[in-house]
Amino acid sequence: MSVNDAAPALPSDATSAAARPARVGVVGSGWRAEFYLRMARLMPERSRITAVVTRTAERGDQVRAAWGVPTVRTVADLLALERPDYVVMAVPWDVTPVATGELVRSDMPVLAETPPAPDLTGLRELWSVVGPSGLVQVAEHSPFMPAHAARAAVLQVGVIGEVTQVQISSTHMYHAMALVRSMLGVGLGPVEITARRFTGRLVDPQTKDGWTDDPSPKEAGTTLGLLDFGGGRSAVYDFTDNQWHNPLRVNRLLVRGSHGEILDDRVTRWVDTRTVVTSHLVRRQVGVEQDLEGFDLDHISFDGRVVYRNPFQGARLADDDVAVAALMAARTTGWRSPSTRPPGVGRWCGRSGSPGPATRGADGRPSRPAHGLGSTGPRSYGEVSHHERLRDLARRRRSNPPSPGAGAQRQIRWSGAPT
Repeated sequence: MSVNDAAPALPSDATSAAARPARVGVVGSGWRAEFYLRMARLMPERSRITAVVTRTAERGDQVRAAWGVPTVRTVADLLALERPDYVVMAVPWDVTPVATGELVRSDMPVLAETPPAPDLTGLRELWSVVGPSGLVQVAEHSPFMPAHAARAAVLQVGVIGEVTQVQISSTHMYHAMALVRSMLGVGLGPVEITARRFTGRLVDPQTKDGWTDDPSPKEAGTTLGLLDFGGGRSAVYDFTDNQWHNPLRVNRLLVRGSHGEILDDRVTRWVDTRTVVTSHLVRRQVGVEQDLEGFDLDHISFDGRVVYRNPFQGARLADDDVAVAALMAARTTGWRSPSTRPPGVGRWCGRSGSPGPATRGADGRPSRPAHGLGSTGPRSYGEVSHHERLRDLARRRRSNPPSPGAGAQRQIRWSGAPT
């Protein structure tokens, strides 16, 4: 693979220009459901909404007027009107298991918004009902965000060596954990968690509904968590109430490895015994100043090589919408068969989000190639000796795996009240 080679494309729901759009049903009409309605409106060649289930006829009239799609009151009516390829479940946590079970009994694939049940007991009960069907996927979109996908591409080829720690202050709970687990490569393994909650005064100038015009500080909670996944892998979780919308709390992401670290978009790494270099993930945003292409994300590059390319150029999507569109694009591919699912999607309770297939060494840990972004030769950045040393390190680790069952008895433990 050369520097000028195109980045691997995300899976698509349209295999050719003549392929029909995916038929998508939606249960729920709130803020999260609107993400899917918006994607269908902006990219009608990719998906079409068959109908939206709303609780009342009044709400149905509002949705029909705003989005121009049919509305019904029940899941049975949704399936009878026009059978979709899959149904998005975007309802309150406690409602999701009931509606999901009903759809699975009708042999209908379900894309459930996170989380698919309100608690651990509910998750286990839901799994006992729908798990064996292979029809339910969880819509964890965070790893599909362009910046995270670009970081994953850099991590996958071993630029910072073996990833050992992730520190995240950005999004909350399951979204943060999806990113942590995918970047550490720990899959669904056990974890020991210690957490505490603190409160402090903070101005909250903006919420989901817009600017508050309130200059007074108010009590805001912050949850700090330490996560031990075993095998030298750990994470730090830091989230403040309303951090998604409050511009006074910026995103921070630190990924540490054996040979360097990624701090937001800055990559510092070891090259040889006397050389450490720093490079940046560079975002090409078109439509700025005299660029007349229209405001859009083109690609993200690293040391002159494209590591992420926006597959939805022309739709003018925010990053969060790009992630939702990528999630929808992957839904109709190999739904029932885990062996044919796109990398990082279609797994119960989360996915890796990696842009390529996950392979593991003899020690059970993810094996990341130490050369090029998917290439068979040295990258255009770093020295060959650096990559040879990483390969030697990986070979030594595989030849000396940890004792069987190590860490298998780790228990989940909370200290304090998580959000």
